[in-house]
Amino acid sequence: MESAKRNLKLRQLATADVDAVVAIQNTSPQIAQWTPQDYAGLSAAGMTGWVAEVEGRIAGFLIARRIASELEILNLAIRPDARRRGMGRALIQFAFAWGKEFGATSAFLEVRASNLAALEFYRRHQFKETGRRHLYYSNPVEDALVLTASIS
Repeated sequence: MESAKRNLKLRQLATADVDAVVAIQNTSPQIAQWTPQDYAGLSAAGMTGWVAEVEGRIAGFLIARRIASELEILNLAIRPDARRRGMGRALIQFAFAWGKEFGATSAFLEVRASNLAALEFYRRHQFKETGRRHLYYSNPVEDALVLTASIS
């Protein structure tokens, strides 16, 4: 665990990273399933993304965007063999720092109501449930919980 943190590099998602990001996404069926074109067109769509890289290999990613004075986290996943090593936390902190740059005071996201691992992760990072979107997700159909955290 400590070794992974020492070798962790966070950087902007590049076009060359798209295949690795999609491969990680494919191991996380609970997250939004985007196409390679979606990831390649982030900036044109007003979004940004970062990757967590360990020893030259992408271990995770986070996609976000600015919505007025808030930060919206759109997608976050870590490779299964790299989970529980602080990379998700590092990506969240990196996104929060970006939010502070444009004056964001809060961050929000949606998560499947059944995604207990993600809910626990976000709660550990001070996100609280602030809403529910009924029948928001498809395949399978289920509610989304809206979680919000203060950016301090």
